[in-house]
Amino acid sequence: MDKLVIEGGQPLSGSIRIHGAKNAALPILAATLLTEGKIQLRNVPRLLDIEVMLEILNALGCIAVQRDDLVTVDTSGADSSHVPEQLMKLMRSSIFLMGPLLARFGEVCIYQPGGCAIGERKIDLHLKGLSALGAVIEEQDNQLWCRASRLKGCDIHLDFPSVGATENIMMAAATAEGTTVITNAAREPEIQDLQRFLNELGASIIGAGTDTITIRGVDKLTPCEYEIIPDRIVAGTVMIAAAATRGTIRLTHANPVHLTSLIHVLRRAGVQIGICDDIITVSSSGRPKAVDRIVTSPYPSFPTDLQSQIMVLLSLADGMTLMKETVFEGRFKHVDELVRMGADISVDLNAAFIRGVPRLYGATVEATDLRAGAALVIAGLAAQGKTVVEQIHHIDRGYDRIELMFQRLGGKMHRQTPAMKLDLA
Repeated sequence: MDKLVIEGGQPLSGSIRIHGAKNAALPILAATLLTEGKIQLRNVPRLLDIEVMLEILNALGCIAVQRDDLVTVDTSGADSSHVPEQLMKLMRSSIFLMGPLLARFGEVCIYQPGGCAIGERKIDLHLKGLSALGAVIEEQDNQLWCRASRLKGCDIHLDFPSVGATENIMMAAATAEGTTVITNAAREPEIQDLQRFLNELGASIIGAGTDTITIRGVDKLTPCEYEIIPDRIVAGTVMIAAAATRGTIRLTHANPVHLTSLIHVLRRAGVQIGICDDIITVSSSGRPKAVDRIVTSPYPSFPTDLQSQIMVLLSLADGMTLMKETVFEGRFKHVDELVRMGADISVDLNAAFIRGVPRLYGATVEATDLRAGAALVIAGLAAQGKTVVEQIHHIDRGYDRIELMFQRLGGKMHRQTPAMKLDLA
């Protein structure tokens, strides 16, 4: 398995362009199934999760190809609504295929999706939403079948503002008969991007970015070209890394509005942030200040996907911070690895008490999930000595060659690939 080897202690500096958002690209790729023909998507990152989604689309009869950041999907030949089990287990985002396949074929067969082990993430809200639209759902062995001769619009209230459920319902309802209204909808920027894409196809959707989304079903959608929004989590990761290493960097092709909660926390920690259109500058020259309390919550509050990264910065701060995780109950697995590097963090259920230390020290650590892995990379860049991060396939799910990204900013790190052993027998 590949590893990342990091020589820490070097302040990051320079400029970097933020790549497209994984969490926007995946549902949009699924939504291509709602139409027949060729769709071109720009600013799509090269990630393991994207590769898996393209494999799934090809397995369903599409022709999906990526060259650099351009993805072309021809859905004309799509002839299956049965998502292969082995591919579905590789990625949780494969759940996004339920709505589009149900809308196009009148049925879909899926398995429980895979993904990061960061706590229980039920698909009940997805199923309740599709059922409200008229789908009949059956469980057979380890398969889940959804069938509907014709989806019909209705009012759907989500018990929790789930991003995935909101997006699945939006896609299923785009060509349903009548009007669908989702209340307590998730408000994330990626949902707004999905709305823009679906409307480019010819859908009639308003309200994304608020807690009420209205979808007026249309008879047909037609192919288009579209550009994915920049990845706010990647941007946030780089910003935190700059602060943790006491560096100065410039991010281009970023959206500061999507990062408001992070910018607020960084400024409270004493980090200098400059904003001009889609350019963000980050500068930090001294030890950060502790932030009394941070609570993760759905957008626009502080994102759970940046919790582990900001914990690294606060573990170096002057003072103590209370971090509460309210979205996923299994998202403190990185704490033991940070403690291995010298951090002083204790956990009580969904609360972490972070007592800042003057410095971290290099160690061999393991990425337990995508964002935990990114946090350990930041810790390695800020620490004294050498850090080796193992199990980096998790990181590759959400960051396009993270070592090259930080190398461009002066980070001393490289990917170590085990030499292939020859079978001489």
